[in-house]
Amino acid sequence: MNSIITGTGSYIPDSIKKNSDFLKNTFYSEKKDLLADSNTSIIEKFKSITGIEERRYLTSDLLNSEIATIAAQIAINKAQIDPETIDQIIFAHNFGDVGVKNKQSDMLPSLASKVKHMLRIENPDCVAYDVIFGCPGWIQGLIQANQFIQTGAAKKCLVIGSETLSRVVDPHDRDSMIYADGAGACIIEKGEDPSKGILSYANQTFTYDEANYIYFGTSNNSEISNDSRYLKMHGRKIYEFALNKVPAAMKGALDAAGLPIEKIKKILIHQANEKMDEAIIKRFYRLYKTNMPEDIMPMSINKLGNSSVATVPTLLDLILNHKLDDHEIKEGDAIILASVGAGMNINAIVYQY
Repeated sequence: MNSIITGTGSYIPDSIKKNSDFLKNTFYSEKKDLLADSNTSIIEKFKSITGIEERRYLTSDLLNSEIATIAAQIAINKAQIDPETIDQIIFAHNFGDVGVKNKQSDMLPSLASKVKHMLRIENPDCVAYDVIFGCPGWIQGLIQANQFIQTGAAKKCLVIGSETLSRVVDPHDRDSMIYADGAGACIIEKGEDPSKGILSYANQTFTYDEANYIYFGTSNNSEISNDSRYLKMHGRKIYEFALNKVPAAMKGALDAAGLPIEKIKKILIHQANEKMDEAIIKRFYRLYKTNMPEDIMPMSINKLGNSSVATVPTLLDLILNHKLDDHEIKEGDAIILASVGAGMNINAIVYQY
């Protein structure tokens, strides 16, 4: 008995923030010194490394839980199910509902509970809860849903990944240009064909040295109040960690599925950094002593940026709806979903369509 995805949905904000929009920002280093390079040079280097040309920001009238509900409703409609039959609502995020003016995170009630309320689901046996797992949260939600389905504890689950990172970034930190907003969701159900659906998975958490690679810190601008906290990261350490750990986890998942690497048609990896993602996939293929195929890694980061837990489900939804040029997933294709995030968490799923 496998778990199959029967419907997907996404919400991609309309508001576009281009690289050129950062030309007026004042960037400081972690030591709070003004960066010597011009903004033009900083942005050019940023584009060459990350591949990001623009990203999407949520408009001020919407909250994270609200765009998650929109994506969830689309997934429910695609799956053609009665929402009252959903057994689990699993909402992956990291910062809750954050307003534009009031930057305080709101997690009461849980965002999953807010989504259940907005979907108007009455069934009390539909259990709603949040997953805080960094960028791999949506894939982790899929793994959890699959486990519930495997044990017979659930037949239908709604798994959401949604984030509004634009509201927790420091505008004086050049890393802020990486982050974006968005929401993705799917319905995953009990399947009847053991050759389809989730075939295997791998997940790991490293905390011995890696627990603080991502953290909340003060602004790089010393004139900003120390009471304010922003999303911060040790980028180089995360880059090296991802390259060293993610390929092996992906291999573990593929080996557990019993499929040859030639069967994999697409790898949907968390859209964190174009160069880093490409390096991870190349190292993964080297573990099998073969080269990375040219069309194996669909990318949306160039236009959508890094929306954390939303990058993989929105990418999947774009491909399934034929909205990503030169990429498609057909019946019989095997794919890998993979992610790394929070500086320490890794997971991967092998899925057969």
